Amino acid sequence: MKLKDRFKSPTPKFFKRLRNFGLGLAAAGGAILASPIVLPTAIISLGTYLIVAGTVAGAVAQSVTADR
Repeated sequence: MKLKDRFKSPTPKFFKRLRNFGLGLAAAGGAILASPIVLPTAIISLGTYLIVAGTVAGAVAQSVTADR
């Protein structure tokens, strides 16, 4: 199966939830990094890790396909 076909095929329910959770993590990390106030370095690092983890979880969950 080609990568393009894999991304177009249906995704199981669990992985849809995982994808949405990953998007939420990435959004939370983005909100932390875009904060207009000065935050401690540890919180900025946490925001960066949230973005990375959310993006990876979303990409992996989107690439899982349901058996036909």
